[in-house]
Amino acid sequence: MKRFKSFLAEQMEDFIIYRFQLGYSNTSMIYCLKMLDRYVSEKQVTLASFDPLFFIRFRADLDLEPRSINMIFRMIKIFFNYLLRKDLVLENSLQEITELQENHVIPFIFSPEETDLFLKAAVKSMRISQRFYVSDFSAYIAFLLMARCGLRTSETLNLLKTHYRPKERTIYIEKTKFRKDRLIPIPTAVAHEINNLLKVRRLFPDEDDSPFLLVKVKGKKLVRMFINRRFKQALTDINLDHSRKIIGTTNFSQPSHHSLRHSFAVNTLKRIKQQGKSCQNALPVLAAYMGHSKYKYTTYYLKVLDAEHRRQLFDFARSKSEGT
Repeated sequence: MKRFKSFLAEQMEDFIIYRFQLGYSNTSMIYCLKMLDRYVSEKQVTLASFDPLFFIRFRADLDLEPRSINMIFRMIKIFFNYLLRKDLVLENSLQEITELQENHVIPFIFSPEETDLFLKAAVKSMRISQRFYVSDFSAYIAFLLMARCGLRTSETLNLLKTHYRPKERTIYIEKTKFRKDRLIPIPTAVAHEINNLLKVRRLFPDEDDSPFLLVKVKGKKLVRMFINRRFKQALTDINLDHSRKIIGTTNFSQPSHHSLRHSFAVNTLKRIKQQGKSCQNALPVLAAYMGHSKYKYTTYYLKVLDAEHRRQLFDFARSKSEGT
């Protein structure tokens, strides 16, 4: 089944391959291009139609928040720069369109205590039946790697058994975002839990034969949809299943499994600061550990509020909103 239906379909597929070869993820790219593809198909336009007015009308047609619309337009602008380099268009009309003003986003941050509660809930919610036990155990290990080692979701799902080195207590993360490899040490407690998972898998030949470290039934690769369900279950059990809130011009994000990675970085820097050490000096090390292509990206975490401050800001914003 073709992903795109407009006359730009072939160029969009070529663009995706090009960007993927540069190390970019496909997911958000495909989503953004599909938005344009749908609109182009509905309006039955040609290359000559792509003037600033066309894109302004397209933007008005998107029933999304400014932040999402800006994300879509940034990607489409990159796509049209690609078409420009291939001499398929004479100019990139999106260059003349300014971005919409966005709401301020406050990410969800687990406190160290909430991280512990969440991981305990993930263990407690594991189903003991043969059909689900290895799958639920694998999901727990995925959360553990995100929360204790700051791994990305995709990194945990793509781990192979050979990537884990029990004697060294290290994990080799191969060609993830930006095609970077890294070898990271992991805490003893995390290594112990992974060893337990591998021991359990030996009881089930189908699961044990799988090359993946984290598996579902019959050794199939653990998938994002499955861990989404397990994540939501554990959140519900500890009353942290908060929905996203928009108060004034501020978006308070709901928790996601990426919040575990995010919280790992914030809480690590907070702990370094409490020890009287320099967060700035720690950034290059943390950046390498988390797989950032440039450590300047890790400085973002210095600006993020910790869990306590986030709650205080949320309570203040809500009280101001209710008082008006």
